[in-house]
Amino acid sequence: MHVKSKFALSLILLTLAASARAQSPWAIDPVHSTAAFTVRHMMINNVRGEFGKVTGTLVLDGKDITKSTVEATIDAATVNTHNADRDSDLRSDHFFDVAKYPNLSFKSTQVEQAGPGKLRVIGDLTMHGVTRSVVLDVDGPSPEVKDPWGNTRIGASASTRINRKDWGLTYNKALETGGVLVGDEIAITLDLEFVKKPAGK
Repeated sequence: MHVKSKFALSLILLTLAASARAQSPWAIDPVHSTAAFTVRHMMINNVRGEFGKVTGTLVLDGKDITKSTVEATIDAATVNTHNADRDSDLRSDHFFDVAKYPNLSFKSTQVEQAGPGKLRVIGDLTMHGVTRSVVLDVDGPSPEVKDPWGNTRIGASASTRINRKDWGLTYNKALETGGVLVGDEIAITLDLEFVKKPAGK
């Protein structure tokens, strides 16, 4: 092989290696991650709930944050508002209809820096068979830390607000005194912990 060709090949390989190092893959740790929501009840009080199983992958580009991506899947059947009857209703076709739509999912389409330690992540949220774009305001990711077992971890928190009717979640009941049983606006908060994936996985 010609000397110039060898040099060009070496340069390409070094560039690819550097790019691979810059883009670090991370897996959501479902044991230390939660997806929570808040909704108005009878127009007088907030009811809070969460989902017990969140999984997904983050590809974090340390050199160019705009090349980062994140995907997450939430098991809709794990919804928990600490009331068995209400949780059964949420799993029914009144709301999430988990028999037909077992998962909620998010896939980023754009990531940008929004300030020191803050990101703005735009992506597609699929829920109840409907996909719409949402904007997540993100604090993080945090600096890397090593856990007692040698794993590298980072964390991030994200929040957004949506109108549930935009995803076909329209069930409600009118109150005798006026107003409705369940509010339309949902506040969503994600607290996620990520573990760095081993090379090649």
